[in-house]
Amino acid sequence: MSSAQRSGFSPLEYLFKLRALIVLAVLALVFTAMSPAFLTAGNLTILVKHVAINAILAVGMTFVILSGGIDLSVGSIAGLAGIVGGGLIHSGLVMQSFGVVVYFHTWLVIVIALLAGGLVGAANGLLVSQMRVAPFIATLGSMYVARGAALLISNGATFPNLSGAPSLHNTGFTMMGAGSLLGLPVPIWLMLVIAALGVWLAEWTPFGRRIYAIGGNERAAELSGIRVGANKFLVYVLSGVCAALVGLIIAGQLGAAHPATGETFELNAIAAVVLGGTSLMGGRGSVGGTIIGAFVIGVLADGLILLGVSEFWQIVIKGLVIVLAVMLDQMQQRYAQRAAAALRK
Repeated sequence: MSSAQRSGFSPLEYLFKLRALIVLAVLALVFTAMSPAFLTAGNLTILVKHVAINAILAVGMTFVILSGGIDLSVGSIAGLAGIVGGGLIHSGLVMQSFGVVVYFHTWLVIVIALLAGGLVGAANGLLVSQMRVAPFIATLGSMYVARGAALLISNGATFPNLSGAPSLHNTGFTMMGAGSLLGLPVPIWLMLVIAALGVWLAEWTPFGRRIYAIGGNERAAELSGIRVGANKFLVYVLSGVCAALVGLIIAGQLGAAHPATGETFELNAIAAVVLGGTSLMGGRGSVGGTIIGAFVIGVLADGLILLGVSEFWQIVIKGLVIVLAVMLDQMQQRYAQRAAAALRK
């Protein structure tokens, strides 16, 4: 046995843990060398704005996967929240029984849309934690329900011109996606806030420790007194709220809300989580790693666009990167198991 093994230090193990950061650095160097436009301030701002959407979605997904679950409904929740918020700004709440239309203040519209996302997440949480439905099936069903609800609310149409009216006190909605604060786009600020909250929850609170324990060994966590069902419920609510926030950001960026918003977003979120080193089996990973994973996806997509690579090839490459990330995760698990067995001898 080597001195590195005896001391518990393994360079290969650290390489596995830092793989997302290494890939990000390599991609940045390659695209900088191949395209002078990559490192320009304008391109980097656009890049980080796009990353912010995936990153916020992926923070909520990280907690779900850490608990041993999966959430396929986040893209549909984003579309539903965008339609709820956009509809309230554009058309208000029509109360036919009273013959009136109620327009809410912008902040109240945002809260209602976030609650809509949280309610879908709560439904997922109840199905998984109380009804014992497999997370894949539960969230697959809610994915269709949320998308159908968005289509029903909008009748399949787009809610345009979400600028609002001063007389109705509902202006400023588009600030969430298109505004700036202290020289930085608002979506970037929102990403930083959500990332900081995610790190704090995962690393510094009892809730985070319970989620890691549940994902590591659910039965052992239950025997130790952890309320497994309640904590699983909360992670799906958290994921739903993060997804709803993404829907509002996109509606603000476009100045319009469309029911198809968020299609395939769940795949990008899962990819960011896996690339960031979170195990699909649960119990291992970090929010910080997820943010790096989101940047890997964003840099890859942005660089391929700058190089003029076909959109079809971009999809193929993204799929290969996800498969490679899962393979590396499996290799890391096997290596850790062998290292642990060697230390016991």
